[in-house]
Amino acid sequence: MYKKQDLLLHLEKMGLMPNDTVLVHSSMKAIGEVDGGADTVLDVLMEYFSEGLLVLPTHTWATIDEIYNVFDPAMEPACVGILPNLFRNRPGVVRSLHPTHSVAAYGKDSKAFIEGEVDRTTPCGPGSCYDRLRQRNGKILLIGVGHARNTFIHCVEELLNVPERLTKVPTYFKIVMPDKQLKPVFVYRHDNPHTDHISDAYTKLEQAFYDRKAAKKVMFGDAACILCDANEIYHVTKDILSHQINCLMELDEIPKEWWNLT
Repeated sequence: MYKKQDLLLHLEKMGLMPNDTVLVHSSMKAIGEVDGGADTVLDVLMEYFSEGLLVLPTHTWATIDEIYNVFDPAMEPACVGILPNLFRNRPGVVRSLHPTHSVAAYGKDSKAFIEGEVDRTTPCGPGSCYDRLRQRNGKILLIGVGHARNTFIHCVEELLNVPERLTKVPTYFKIVMPDKQLKPVFVYRHDNPHTDHISDAYTKLEQAFYDRKAAKKVMFGDAACILCDANEIYHVTKDILSHQINCLMELDEIPKEWWNLT
């Protein structure tokens, strides 16, 4: 059974700093048995990054749709696991107002980090929280999950205008604002005519990320993890897509020469 100090040491061994900005995608089950369970894991993350910014996705894309279209950030559960759902309700944590791709943030400049999400018209485009990871030289820690859960790559594709990534028409949502008024918004959703899960293709980039030092393998508890540098993930993905903009969907695997820069 892992204790709090064990997990704090694991973060330190990764080379992460207390003042880092870190987005965490997670599988609690993969971490293994922890004294205190999921609450201890959150205690560890919030304590370690107390001088920085800790961000967890609180997505609702699996539950909010054209029919059930009212997003109440104070009440709506996330569809991405136990840690985000516990985290979003913790004191000092703020949640963004994006109807399908909200995040919860804790720490330095957390309110500024989530500002303006209510006005986004796509899941994670230019100026979004995901784009701000790049601007803050942020890290992405995938705990027990792979790049199929790395939402930042969706952001990279939006920044590069990769075709066939969004619905042709936006969806009408209503967002419960802090004053309890409903704000109508129209937001495009992730969509591709050839697959239900665009992000499954992101695993094709894994070895390129390792070879280009954009990511490295680390451990947190029992969980095999991937620690990524957001800026480097952006550059590697951009370089590969410069050869063929929709190669992640059109090719079974990415030619190695596309990511080996000389």
